[in-house]
Amino acid sequence: MTKDTISPPDQTGGTVAMAVLNAIQNPVVMVDESGFVAFANWEAEAFFGASASHLARYRISTFIPFGSPLLALIDQVRERKAPVNEYRVDLSSPRLGQDKLVDLYVAPVISEPGAVVIVFQERSMADKIDRQLTHRAAARSVTGLASMLAHEIKNPLSGIRGAAQLLEQSAVDDDRALTRLICDETDRIVSLVDRMEVFSDERPVDRMPVNIHSVLDHVKAVAKAGFARNIRVTESYDPSLPAVYANRDQLVQVFLNLVKNAAEAVGDRPDGEIMLTTAYRPGIRLSVAGTREKISLPLEFCVHDNGPGVPADLLPHLFDPFITTKTNGSGLGLALVAKIIGDHGGIIECDSQNSRTTFRVLMPASKDVSLEDASSVSSTGPSR
Repeated sequence: MTKDTISPPDQTGGTVAMAVLNAIQNPVVMVDESGFVAFANWEAEAFFGASASHLARYRISTFIPFGSPLLALIDQVRERKAPVNEYRVDLSSPRLGQDKLVDLYVAPVISEPGAVVIVFQERSMADKIDRQLTHRAAARSVTGLASMLAHEIKNPLSGIRGAAQLLEQSAVDDDRALTRLICDETDRIVSLVDRMEVFSDERPVDRMPVNIHSVLDHVKAVAKAGFARNIRVTESYDPSLPAVYANRDQLVQVFLNLVKNAAEAVGDRPDGEIMLTTAYRPGIRLSVAGTREKISLPLEFCVHDNGPGVPADLLPHLFDPFITTKTNGSGLGLALVAKIIGDHGGIIECDSQNSRTTFRVLMPASKDVSLEDASSVSSTGPSR
């Protein structure tokens, strides 16, 4: 059987089947017994960068890297006549692009001997969900630790500090330096515990429609007046962006943290630059725990910098507590950012390569409220 002998869908159920396949947000292709692409849905056209009619002229091997495991999977499915799943298959190539990690589902088409259907799920989406679940689990672990520290450490520390102050009153000059050191170190530990106590705050977030451009302009003004005064800060905003449903003060905290990290990464390099961008993307949909509801995350807010980047071995754990590249860092800043974004039902991720680091925040839009409406409610600075 050749690719020309694949039976076309009937006119009654075929139209519905095509609509269903094109509605699937994963690339789906059918390969005939000769290896030609007999069908490709819209997502597959985007994935391979070619129309279905163009794909149909060639074998699937034309579009994937030489020696790809996908070809062996197709042969295996034909031989066993049973579906196969394969995870984290690398399809990176000059044609498809870099970092093309996919999960594959390959199944036989019973009505067409030798034909198989292939469903691709790009790991970028799956990894976003996996990373977000990891970040939330890490935040929960810090929550328990913070509660324990608040009760078991702060009280003894206050006693230690009080005793040191009493000793300081009768100590000679040489010993007074030691009692001062005890006080300073206890204060530092209390400050660290206070920062961790933020994780144990489980109160509902007070949210309202927020103009994100007002937030970012405020963050930029604070940065330029202080830690980023010598760094070029630019922006590229989508002026038609709808409002985000969020707590404005917490968003300011999030982006001040991200911009401060970017400024520290850029350092004193003369060509250092931080860019703030906003865009509307067809966001992924996440399930809400305990319900059947799914939320869309179409709002993308990014902080880019051209610093040296994040080490590859650190990148998967960047939002975990106590992970830091700073000499005197506590490793709680990004963990707190991940908690705040997670509490808002959003996702944060980091891409870092070739001296280009991007922190990307995906969040839900406010329902039935435009950006102009949000500006009148929440803006404290110029909107864009």
